Amino acid sequence: MINAKINGIPVTVPEGSTILEAAEKVQVKIPTLCKHPDLPATAGCGICIVKVKNSNKMLRACCTPIDNNMEITTHDTEIVNVRRSVIELILSKHPNECLTCGRNGNCELQKLAADFGIRRESYTECVSDLKCDCTTGSIALDPRKCVLCGRCVNVCQNVQNVWALSFIDRGIDTRISPAGEINLAESPCVRCGQCSAHCPTGAIVENDETQKVWNALQNPDLYCAVQIAPAVRVAIGEAFGFKPGTNLTKKIYAALRRMGFKAVFDTNFSADVTIVEEGTEFINRFTKAPDTLPLITSCCPSWVDFMEKYHFDLKDNFSTCKSPQAMLGALAKTYFTEKNGIDQKKMYMVSIMPCTAKKFEISRSGEMYASGVQDVDVALTTRELARMIKQAGIDFVNLPDEESDHILGEYTGAGTIFGYTGGVMEAALRTAYNLMTGEKLANVEIEAVRGLDGVKEGVVDVGGTKVRVAVAHGLKNVEHVLEKVRTAKKEGKELPYHFIEVMACPGGCVGGGGQPYGVTDELRKARTAGLCSDDRDQKLRYSHENPFVKKLYEDFLGEPNGHKSHHLLHTKYSARPEYQR
Repeated sequence: MINAKINGIPVTVPEGSTILEAAEKVQVKIPTLCKHPDLPATAGCGICIVKVKNSNKMLRACCTPIDNNMEITTHDTEIVNVRRSVIELILSKHPNECLTCGRNGNCELQKLAADFGIRRESYTECVSDLKCDCTTGSIALDPRKCVLCGRCVNVCQNVQNVWALSFIDRGIDTRISPAGEINLAESPCVRCGQCSAHCPTGAIVENDETQKVWNALQNPDLYCAVQIAPAVRVAIGEAFGFKPGTNLTKKIYAALRRMGFKAVFDTNFSADVTIVEEGTEFINRFTKAPDTLPLITSCCPSWVDFMEKYHFDLKDNFSTCKSPQAMLGALAKTYFTEKNGIDQKKMYMVSIMPCTAKKFEISRSGEMYASGVQDVDVALTTRELARMIKQAGIDFVNLPDEESDHILGEYTGAGTIFGYTGGVMEAALRTAYNLMTGEKLANVEIEAVRGLDGVKEGVVDVGGTKVRVAVAHGLKNVEHVLEKVRTAKKEGKELPYHFIEVMACPGGCVGGGGQPYGVTDELRKARTAGLCSDDRDQKLRYSHENPFVKKLYEDFLGEPNGHKSHHLLHTKYSARPEYQR
């Protein structure tokens, strides 16, 4: 342990702690711009400077380890003036477009400027004339608003191992761009949006499509329907002052109806359908075709994109099941329209997702046109929905609860836990156990696959048979798991796993690239706890017991993994060799 003083206040912290971490322990807030709790310090912005007794240097608190007997000053006139000058220099290269920026009111640079009382331009403006890159359709990169904090590069390269973003040029011309200055759509970008989730300003934001939805809602010829993903319900409240993790499912239903949607569905329902399909697929492989193992889940569109670019040699191990978003879109425009006598071509399907990659997924040719038309017309992020609720003048905090449309809205506890890392695996094992043994899994909470460790491994006893599983989140962690599989196959050894779950975003969908800003592990844990609570509160916790899923198969699909379900609910993959490493 290290003993020191910060502004005269004694502090004791573990060895290796930074000055910034020590200051937080004694309630001293040192301003930062480049530092993010998820990422190692880069010391890029210089705003967190402090003084240390007997040193003639100002040190950067985010990356300086605290030593025994250090006496640190975090705020005095000189320090505040230097910080103000640094912020003013950053602002001189930043466009003065706060009122029209997607981060207006939720921008870290804007907040710093307000906190330091900056009311005028102290330096000559030198904003670049670089163009915004909107080529992916999922995220927009505006290099003019970049403050060169490096967070996006850090998360893209070191957390996701995608390497779509890099620093280009030097000095005053330094900027963020894909290597070779190609556009994002031509880069290795998998549209996960983690760059936008970690960006402190409006330099990287989601592609806003809210006006498309407003136009559809105001069109009397359209039948507008909507679905909400599992992780949305425990995160959207942060935009309205609720405690992180608060489950607001029924308030969201109510808000969507007030906005004008005629049918309100829940993606948790199609998560249950996904489990019935994927659980059946796993059992068929496990019992009849073990050479096709391990089965790797396919619910995450960024992971699908990543696999097609870099790991296509494992294509045959990939589940053919579409994501719950895609499944519900296809079912809404076939099953629901048939049941209710609705013209399929007039249904306008909107999905509310925690993810920017879902915007990309709905455009995948073939996969998202199983109904004969585009299955999902628009995918919005949690952030976009929050803005729409505010635009509609809805008092979200005081809304009464409402129910979903049951035919595609009822869900079990297994459906709701899709929203966090390990949840898909846990839900699948609950149903796989039943399919293999004919009995219920007594302990439905499988701790081996829970938590925020980058790779989680476990063995589940299924009627005396040992099923080896792995869960990875954050794409860099996937490499470790896949290499173990490749090595075992190459050497003819026993497979390390039978079943693998992958989520691109750290924490899974609760930490998705389209969730409210400011995500940290504490927020991920709170959102996960909200989903776990929803799971425990459900009367049914096994996907295959959902009565509306049973009726879907009885009345429409036939059997799981049957001809009709394969047409509507399953997909194929395409190699993209130009990205192979």
